[in-house]
Amino acid sequence: MQVEALIKTSNSRFAGPLLLKPTLFGDDRGYFFESWNQRTWQNILSEQNQKDLEFVQDNHSKSEIGVLRGLHYQLPPHSQGKLVRCVVGEIFDVAIDIRLNSPTKGRSFTAYLSSDNHHQFWIPVGFAHGFLTLSSYAEVLYKTTDFWSPECERAIRWNDPVLAIDWPGTISNPKVSEKDSLAPFYTELTEEDFFL
Repeated sequence: MQVEALIKTSNSRFAGPLLLKPTLFGDDRGYFFESWNQRTWQNILSEQNQKDLEFVQDNHSKSEIGVLRGLHYQLPPHSQGKLVRCVVGEIFDVAIDIRLNSPTKGRSFTAYLSSDNHHQFWIPVGFAHGFLTLSSYAEVLYKTTDFWSPECERAIRWNDPVLAIDWPGTISNPKVSEKDSLAPFYTELTEEDFFL
């Protein structure tokens, strides 16, 4: 497994998203790879100076082309880290640093995840998350480090001009839920909406 740290730091407090690229073993019959291994995961987090976390829930979503979900996050005491992968189709995945004192606060980190590249995106606590479906449809699986909590759930507007996320231009008018279309802009967040 290759691991690419998207924030280069030795400070575990400001450790950031990771792009995980599994090793495939293939021949003319197909391929095999380990999509999850607890021991490997613990080693990855240790090498990146991130604390070990337990996953408590697996989620599976299906979206048609042009569907944009996000930007979502949960505040303490039910903050969620997410390990995301796309098992059918392709998505453009985004993580936004919303840690109040982070040197990369407000910055976006992105990855293309697909059933062809098998990459996984680790989005730690302290980041908002969203994705855009680029293929005719996509199925996304993600592990979370805490359960869904409606009272802790928050969102940021996907097209916020301050965040200026460089969404792929192939989708000019994404399909967004009413809830996400009404999410506050980044400048409307209060200090309580950020992670300390």
